[in-house]
Amino acid sequence: MASKESRRVSDLETLKAFGHPLRMRLYRALYIARKATASQLAEQVDEAVSLVSYHLRKLADHGLIEEAEQQGRDGRERWWQPASKGLTFHDEDFSDAPEKVATHAAISRLSFDQHIEMYRRYLDSSSGWAPEWRSAAFFSEYLARLTAEELADLGREMSELVNRYESLGRTRAEAGDTEGRENVALHLYGFPFRT
Repeated sequence: MASKESRRVSDLETLKAFGHPLRMRLYRALYIARKATASQLAEQVDEAVSLVSYHLRKLADHGLIEEAEQQGRDGRERWWQPASKGLTFHDEDFSDAPEKVATHAAISRLSFDQHIEMYRRYLDSSSGWAPEWRSAAFFSEYLARLTAEELADLGREMSELVNRYESLGRTRAEAGDTEGRENVALHLYGFPFRT
């Protein structure tokens, strides 16, 4: 049974297992679907089912996903689901050794690159979305002078707000309110910088 809490990934081996480009895409696709087979996910990421199955097993080996209750009549296919509400990665868990620092940074960059690619795909296809979706989509940059504590508080508050909307959307979709509902990506970054 999937945990209703986010899982804090704090060990290097799990971080490395997650840090493969295809595994990150598969995890994201499975997170959105909540339950899916390797065949369904392979279609979404445009990869061979055998390759997807291999990477799903690697994610499962590290407890990031788990087998889900069988769906439908075909008992031959294995169903998967995320093992937790989500994943979190904290810098302090990987700051005590150079290899950990480098791995965490590399995987963070990979994740950021995938976020950029998702947004580029939206920009390239935005004319195909209905006007209400184009006007609802947003890109904003906010610049503030904060302390580290204030930035941490802001991050927690934003996370709570996003989680509230994500939970509301999921609950309504599960109750059958699917009309006009789309997957939405919201990427937030808060970090210090010097000009």
